[in-house]
Amino acid sequence: MRIDALVPDVATPASPALRPADPFGALVDAASSILGRADDAEAAFAAHRGGLQEMVVERARADIALQIAAAGAQRVTQGLQTLLGLQV
Repeated sequence: MRIDALVPDVATPASPALRPADPFGALVDAASSILGRADDAEAAFAAHRGGLQEMVVERARADIALQIAAAGAQRVTQGLQTLLGLQV
């Protein structure tokens, strides 16, 4: 009788090209970037280096991006609640 040692398989990390895309993460990153631009526009206006119109437009863009990100998070939460509510 011959006994061989069992060697477990080791998963290798997938390359970034093979990983599935993360659209929700991209949405949050984009909203964060837009909020940063709005903060920069407000700081420039406060320092008398930027205009009121630019500040208002950037803040409006940031508000819209935040609403879209919040709606996406709400949809994800609703989907998870639906899945967790299913009887197995």
